Amino acid sequence: MSIPENEVAADNQRRRMEEASKSPVGSVIGNAVSLASPALTVGSAVIASGASAGTGLAIAGGVVAGLGIVEWFRKLGASKFSENLEILGQATENALTRVEASLRVQGRTIDALKARIESQEFKNGMASASLQALRTTQDDRLKRMALILANGAKEGDLEPESLDDMMRAAVQLKEIDIQLLRRLYDSQAGLLASHKSLSSEWSQQVALGWSNSFSSLDSLDARGSRGSLARLQASGFIQEVRTMMTPTGRMGTQPFGLLPEGKKFYESLREIAAK
Repeated sequence: MSIPENEVAADNQRRRMEEASKSPVGSVIGNAVSLASPALTVGSAVIASGASAGTGLAIAGGVVAGLGIVEWFRKLGASKFSENLEILGQATENALTRVEASLRVQGRTIDALKARIESQEFKNGMASASLQALRTTQDDRLKRMALILANGAKEGDLEPESLDDMMRAAVQLKEIDIQLLRRLYDSQAGLLASHKSLSSEWSQQVALGWSNSFSSLDSLDARGSRGSLARLQASGFIQEVRTMMTPTGRMGTQPFGLLPEGKKFYESLREIAAK
């Protein structure tokens, strides 16, 4: 297996930063990366220290020890983490470039966007995303974090604790979870505008609409969806509400309601159009 050399990765990074510097927003991103670089190296340090601590694997036997498994983990881990940061950085830059383009099309200034990208809150968000990049091998989950950063800069919503929670959820949730969250958003987002979440009125409206929109979740073939509901609830995006009973008294599908945090997370994953 061919392992990309650090020198190649560094050269690619330099080339991209030179190209990005041609854009006003791109130059700001480059400055942010430079200032945030101490935090971005934490993952590499974790990998390196883990490799040195793992040399005890050699006691497994002569054949296994001769395979160089520890070295494989060290090289593959460092290589994949570097690759993840490349993907995450490029996706973030692309998304922010689309934000810049959309503002220009609308005839709006980009000064506020530049100020947000230069802020400490944005740098903290970059560091949070880079640490979560250690925990996945899937490009789609890295691109979710890029959209969260770009939409946060666009909307001026870069609150550190909220970003940390969303970055964590971005790498934990499966695609089926996001699809179910979209269904809940389409069905219930309006309820949050007219009713306070967890109020009795909100619970009643959730329960009333659940049997019509989500009755399929009551089937034996919907175990995956039930697991998605559990993961979304664990992330703090939805909340189980009162039990529904059928006219015969049999327990029906347990309804779940979309919470403000789930609404915000889903909206943060929206693609950014340049027009």
